[in-house]
Amino acid sequence: MSDHETTDTSAAPGHPAPPLYIVSGGEGVVGSDVARLVLSQFDDVRVPVIVVPNVRTPEQVSEVVAQAEAAHGTILHTLMESTVRRDLVRKARACHVAEIDLVGTVLARVATVVGKEPIGVPGRYRQRRSAYFDRFEAIEYSMQHDDGARTNELEDAEIVLVGISRVGKTPLSMYLAVLGWKVANIPLVKEIPPPEALFKLDRRRVIGLIVEAEQITARRRHRQRRTAMAFGSRYFNQETTEDEVEWARRLFRRHGWATVNLTDKSIEESADEIIALITRWFKHG
Repeated sequence: MSDHETTDTSAAPGHPAPPLYIVSGGEGVVGSDVARLVLSQFDDVRVPVIVVPNVRTPEQVSEVVAQAEAAHGTILHTLMESTVRRDLVRKARACHVAEIDLVGTVLARVATVVGKEPIGVPGRYRQRRSAYFDRFEAIEYSMQHDDGARTNELEDAEIVLVGISRVGKTPLSMYLAVLGWKVANIPLVKEIPPPEALFKLDRRRVIGLIVEAEQITARRRHRQRRTAMAFGSRYFNQETTEDEVEWARRLFRRHGWATVNLTDKSIEESADEIIALITRWFKHG
């Protein structure tokens, strides 16, 4: 099998040992993790770990069993498809090759507990594991690009939220990030030009956030009481806030950015609306 991956558990010299064959219908992630977890408990040993992924046919099973027999190796398998798993067990025992089923017993027990048969589709753990790391990466990106930070990297964002102070850019960014979206947010100040990088983006990725002036003013006053920060009187002025909101609306229209009104909406509702917009636009080109 040309797609075998062989690794050594230690770069240091030690006592050689027969290899472990990680046999999987997917990429072998679970078996590899288990092998390395176990081998980390042994000093001064060198055990080759040979990953044999995408095993789904009788011919592949026969080949890996023959290799393990010749090398006096041990097979660790995480085969989800029951027919392939039984075939490997039968052939390994016939050739006196040690085989350890890392999932079969657990699958059988869970099937009994839940009253359902496993679907037997390989690779699902890897997909979910990959989704987990994608989500972690999105959270990290969104934290690094909060409140106008690192605008030179905006092209990597999937969503860019823009809005005046206290529209709720940061909490919405973090919520979307937890759902797996890379989000940057840019504060808008009427007297300060937005960063040039913002205008170079695909306008479909930029979402203008609006909250009615009365709620903005209330939020700003609450912020001042909570933080004891010094703000100019204009920051709390209702008329000034109304002017800022209208200025933001005009800016969004001028650049063709979608506007989402967050007034009296929960974060969940707001996020759903934004995701629907982004998904619809990019699904249809």
